[in-house]
Amino acid sequence: MLALIPFIVLIALLVCCISVFGNATLDGASQVSLIIATGVCVLIGWLTKRLNWPDMDKEITRKVASCTPSIIILLLIGAISGTWMVSGIVPTMIYYGLQILSPQWFLVTSCIICAMVSLMIGSSWTTIATVGLALLGIGKAMGFADGWTAGAIISGAYFGDKLSPLSDTTVLASSVSGTPLFTHIRYMMKTTIPTFIVTLLIFLCAGLMMRITGEGDVKMFMEGLSHTFVISPWLLLVPVGMGLMIAYRWPSLVVLFLATLAAALMALLVQPDRLREIASVSGYQGSLVLYEGAIRAIYDNTHISTGVEALDKLVSTRGMAGMMPTIWLIISAQVFAGALTATGQLQDIMNYFRRLVKGTTSLVASTVGSAIFLNITSADQFLSIILTSSMFKDMYAKMGYESRLLSRSCEDGGTVTSVLVPWNTCGLTQSTVLGVATLTYLPYCFFNLLSPIVSIAVAALGWKIKRQSHPID
Repeated sequence: MLALIPFIVLIALLVCCISVFGNATLDGASQVSLIIATGVCVLIGWLTKRLNWPDMDKEITRKVASCTPSIIILLLIGAISGTWMVSGIVPTMIYYGLQILSPQWFLVTSCIICAMVSLMIGSSWTTIATVGLALLGIGKAMGFADGWTAGAIISGAYFGDKLSPLSDTTVLASSVSGTPLFTHIRYMMKTTIPTFIVTLLIFLCAGLMMRITGEGDVKMFMEGLSHTFVISPWLLLVPVGMGLMIAYRWPSLVVLFLATLAAALMALLVQPDRLREIASVSGYQGSLVLYEGAIRAIYDNTHISTGVEALDKLVSTRGMAGMMPTIWLIISAQVFAGALTATGQLQDIMNYFRRLVKGTTSLVASTVGSAIFLNITSADQFLSIILTSSMFKDMYAKMGYESRLLSRSCEDGGTVTSVLVPWNTCGLTQSTVLGVATLTYLPYCFFNLLSPIVSIAVAALGWKIKRQSHPID
């Protein structure tokens, strides 16, 4: 089947890229692979269907233009992640969360802490590489098996990543499916929260039943936070205010912009020493140094020394500049999707899936299964979400289903399962960072394993599954 050739080329290139570049694959190698696969797709369209370049170029341009809102949101996410860290908002959340650790409650508490941090910063990778590493060390000191601890960390981190408005995968899934960001998040709660509750119950029972001796020392971590930042519950007014804006359904761009400004103001008022630290040696004095530090927190990489290596990684942020590889990947993937659409190859693949779809359950199951399949074959969660959404978007519209069902199914199958694939960029990264093999922690990542199952089960029950009043013919 000719339509599969571009995918085969893409998979082969990605396998080579992961072998050569490892964790740095997303820095450019994946994007180049997508462009090459696009060239193959265009060549097939020209040779077999005699399509001309202007027609294909028009569709590719339309696809790229459609991702403009997500690009703007991603830039704001970079800004907010920097300002929330430098202002002390995220460190305050972590500080208070670390105070409730105990052996019996360690697994469930670790899951909750990682969920909170990931929800606040919108990144499972950062959460696992920082707080996750600290919790893994504590778990070892208490006597927990690495698989159990890593499973709790990953389950919590991906729960937060999945529901956070700051997460690039959340923004991506909502954008490529044409669903408003907070509509997408609210609808995901119908499957995500029940799955997380079951996950917490499993970790709670496991922790209470295990005979664990030993005591984890988090004093150094907490002292590093309190020594570096001003820790105050008043800083939590910013996330509370953001939550209220979300509850009142303010536009996502407005919410993220105002939350960034509020955090920058908090940094100026509460954390002036941190702003001076991240400001470059420019010769400026007084308020100009604070201004430079605040602006750099918004757009640039920041590095703050706490005296604790794991903590240094956590409080280092990427700003807007750190979003550029993701934006580059989105544009490249949209170019590839545009070429598939223009040449009719995407439609050829969809015709195969269409024969499998008989109703709501099979539609959602096909979407979730496709996302998992693409996680395995394309080795990247971003590609999984983008390509799955592109393949099924028209089918959902024609069958009269709301786009939020598509966006949720893409995340239930794509975002959470990526870390379970050893050669996927997520699985490769997390196993390397934690020092725990993917197959070792896989059986204990209950949230990630249950999410696809719950998504299909909810579809089968028909709970909150609504059709549009006027399906597209």
